[in-house]
Amino acid sequence: MLKKVGLISLTLLVVVSFALSAAYTGKGKLKGFVYDENGNPLEGVTVRLFSLKAASGFNVKTDSKGEWKAMWIRGGMWYIDFEKPGYLPKKISVNVSTYKKNPIIEIKLKKMEGVNVKKDILEKIDKGNKLFAQKKYKEAIALFEEILKDMPKLKMIYRNIGNCYFAMEKYDKAIENYKKAIMDKGDNTEIYVAIGNAYINKGENDKALEWYQKADVSKIKDFNVLYNIGVIFYNNFKYDKAAEFFKMAVDHNPDFKEGWYQLGITYVALNKQKEAIETLEKYLKLAPDSDKASTVKQIIDALKKGGN
Repeated sequence: MLKKVGLISLTLLVVVSFALSAAYTGKGKLKGFVYDENGNPLEGVTVRLFSLKAASGFNVKTDSKGEWKAMWIRGGMWYIDFEKPGYLPKKISVNVSTYKKNPIIEIKLKKMEGVNVKKDILEKIDKGNKLFAQKKYKEAIALFEEILKDMPKLKMIYRNIGNCYFAMEKYDKAIENYKKAIMDKGDNTEIYVAIGNAYINKGENDKALEWYQKADVSKIKDFNVLYNIGVIFYNNFKYDKAAEFFKMAVDHNPDFKEGWYQLGITYVALNKQKEAIETLEKYLKLAPDSDKASTVKQIIDALKKGGN
């Protein structure tokens, strides 16, 4: 079953400060470095971290070495924005582990060319993003559209508008604006995924897959998106491709129970007995009391008997 997708990318140039919240505290630790295109460290980059589970987050800054740290945070999916005036913002998602060391995150920011964003425009973007955070989507859209009248070349604002419509579940309008945010040059993975997510929520899975396949798969970190792509392939009997995406989903989130189950069932369809047993046993360790547990045990027993 496909999962309804939430708004995976935070709005552009978010300047909302989050108060320290126990909801996102835990035993996880993250560390990273931000560089320019030539590999020089960038100081003063705002790193905005948002926990999906806690629905809250906080900001840190890079030091003279381009280094930033996020200490004592909860595990699970985190969305991270990297922003510095004069540079194109970068967004990633990371699944934070609390029981093993998380990899060091290295990011390069590109200089913003061709568009000089003035201070008053940045202030309007900030205000629009605050309206978005307050769920005042119509007011935010009006402000973002006002910005575009002054700076029609600032195409990335269309992503903000698309996010507003997505949050309002007006997916056709979201898609319309996301398409306007597509850059002629550069990486459009986030936009392609956003369009695919809107189509998923509309129930138009074939169109969703069309847009997901435009994206650089290696840059898709949201396990729900990877899972949905896998389900679409599975429903179209393309089991090899389905297994590929289910495997990526559980790699990004090893605690993703449904991902392990679907991967195991896909291995069964592919007659990969050993992989199916190992994967379904992993599922049982994560979800021993689930409503699928009894059926999964029967499948594992049958596979083991079949191999004797």
